[in-house]
Amino acid sequence: MHPNPLLSRRDLLTRCGTGLGMIGLANVLAADTPATGPLAPKPTHHRAKAKHIIHVYMNGGPSQVDTFDPKPALRTYQGQRPASIAGLRTENATVGLRPSPFKFPRCGQSGLPISEIFPHVAKHADDLCVIRSMYTDIPNHEPSMFMMNSGHLQALRPSYGSWMVYGLGTENQNLPGYIVLSPGLPVNGAANWSNRFLPGIYQGCHINLPVNYDPRTVLPYLQNQHLSSDSQRRQLDFMQRLNGLQTERRGQDPLLDARIQSLEMAFRMQTAAQEAFDLTQETTPTRDLYGRNVFANNCLLARRLVERGVRAVQIYSGAGQPWDTHGNNDAQHRNLAGGTDQAIAGLLHDLKHRGLLDETIVLWGGEFGRTPASQGGDGRDHNHWGFSVWLAGGGFRGGMAYGATDEFGFRAEDKRMHVHDLHATILHQMGLDHEHLTYRYSGRDFRLTDVHGNVVRELLA
Repeated sequence: MHPNPLLSRRDLLTRCGTGLGMIGLANVLAADTPATGPLAPKPTHHRAKAKHIIHVYMNGGPSQVDTFDPKPALRTYQGQRPASIAGLRTENATVGLRPSPFKFPRCGQSGLPISEIFPHVAKHADDLCVIRSMYTDIPNHEPSMFMMNSGHLQALRPSYGSWMVYGLGTENQNLPGYIVLSPGLPVNGAANWSNRFLPGIYQGCHINLPVNYDPRTVLPYLQNQHLSSDSQRRQLDFMQRLNGLQTERRGQDPLLDARIQSLEMAFRMQTAAQEAFDLTQETTPTRDLYGRNVFANNCLLARRLVERGVRAVQIYSGAGQPWDTHGNNDAQHRNLAGGTDQAIAGLLHDLKHRGLLDETIVLWGGEFGRTPASQGGDGRDHNHWGFSVWLAGGGFRGGMAYGATDEFGFRAEDKRMHVHDLHATILHQMGLDHEHLTYRYSGRDFRLTDVHGNVVRELLA
């Protein structure tokens, strides 16, 4: 067992610089006594390679054959329905094979093929670990979203972000350990980042920000307009004593415990949240590096949050299913990639420049992929049989493609990798053994990967 200690004073000052508000800095560095409570940093199962994860979620299912899995055979057999894929059913009727219109230049020293619709990300090819052999269980958005987020097809289990904060705590007691940046609500809504049966303090904190926002209003009602900080502290202490008396009389109550911790977190966030979400502290070149749309802002915020010790950050590419290209697939993919490419590349560059990429896992992908066959002539249907995601940083090997789909990109065949294996491998890099990260509930021990999952060591540097 190796401890996962709080940031040292030197590390915190180096990583946060003078941008960290004086009150927030004072709160973090107030005492030499380690933080206590459910969010305090906890020992890992083994030596961790990564401390944080940023999940860039392409909701709806990007097409693997248009992004990171080139398939020249699609042009050879265009319009045909070969026997090798005839038995593979999808959600909707599809017709013949449809080639991608995009070129796949070989990028970086590794020569990794990346679609031309990602020219900025392509510059970071040598940092990308592309998994081409992913698969999941059902070709529908709702269950596949739950599987990618919580390792289960139904809304019954905690999200992986909640599991991480439960298992590791967080490095900054003044901010939530798990933050979701999403314009609006995706499919399944807040259930995607739910804590379920884990204590409520581990639930993801959803934040929806417009392009130009006031950092003082990131979270509604965060600032108390009527009481000073000292008065709030006295009031909160009194309420906590009352809650303590209730606990003594009736025993532990998970809902009451969650409320107690939420009150404490809200008090500490009054200064820390405002500072963390203040993009005016960033230089113009840094803002230009990411771009100026909502997605770009969220990628920059993700860097600021992990820099300040937040454990898990999810960034959704739009609400609903923007990558759900049942029609007009080519133009939609070009537009969707164009709206995210610069910001993702900016995030990778910025993390690397600041020495954070080695300790931060960046995960890109959706809940499944899309068919290499055509739907309605110009679209692609859902495909759970085989799809691609990529990882960067956090001890993953860069400049490589792992596994393979068949010659048409329909089904994972070589080194098949289920979502459970992805979760197990990510937890491993965070210092957690997925078989030992458990929580006792309803008479049994639960875990993120249930009774499945293997750590795929070939992906590790």
